[in-house]
Order: sequence, then structure tokens, then C-alpha cells
Amino acid sequence: MSHDMPMSMPMPTPNNAMGDMNMMHMTFFWGKDLVMLFDNWPNGKLGMYILALFFVFVIAVLIELLSDFPTIKTGTRPIVGALAQASVYGLRMVLAYFVMLSVMSYNVGVFIFVVVGHVVGFFLVKYRVAMKNKA
Repeated sequence: MSHDMPMSMPMPTPNNAMGDMNMMHMTFFWGKDLVMLFDNWPNGKLGMYILALFFVFVIAVLIELLSDFPTIKTGTRPIVGALAQASVYGLRMVLAYFVMLSVMSYNVGVFIFVVVGHVVGFFLVKYRVAMKNKA
């Protein structure tokens, strides 16, 4: 009995109608042919790939915007304030894991759009703080 096992798991791709298995990418690659987050999405279609890039960009921006959630206002009941903060944190973690799983597609375009989304979101948060301090 041989103990030799392949280093990567075979994964179905959107283009194999007969069910044969292709190897999953384990290094960065360019191209619109990937599966990200959901089965058959973006399905190798350029329009859906562009939508996926926009999707991860917006999620990355939202993660940064949610990191600057306002503090609990004076007079708010502690349980209400804590639940609000915990809910926002939970949403932020869900979005962060979606972004992490998207980047694990090893697609260079996805990676670039995620990084740029985080940078834009961070800039918006810091710009808003700077404008508050200026006034």
C-alpha cells in the first residue's frame, strides 16, 4: 500500500461539464476563471468577475468603516450599548472572513481589490477624524 498522496486536493471547476477534476490553484494567478465564496461564482464570465472584484472592494471598505463605530453615548443602558457594539463587531468579523476566503482564491485581481478597498476605507475613516478635529 502506497502512502504517496497529492499535495493539493482536486477541485471541480465551473467549465468541466463532465465532472472531471482539475487542480485547485495554490499560487497566485491572473484571470477571470475562478470560484470565489459560492459555487459557480463568478463562473468564468468577465462581467461576473468584475462584479466580484467590486464586491470584495466594497466589503473591505465596509470593514474599515465599521472599525470606527461610535462609542456608547452617555446615558445609554450598558446592556443596549454592549449589544450594539457586539453586533457591529460580529458583522465586521463576518465581512472580514468573507474577504479572507475571497483572497484564498489566490486570484491577483481579488487580492489587489481587497488591499485597495482596505486602504480606501482606512483613508475615509482617518479623513473623517481629521475633519472633526479641524472643526
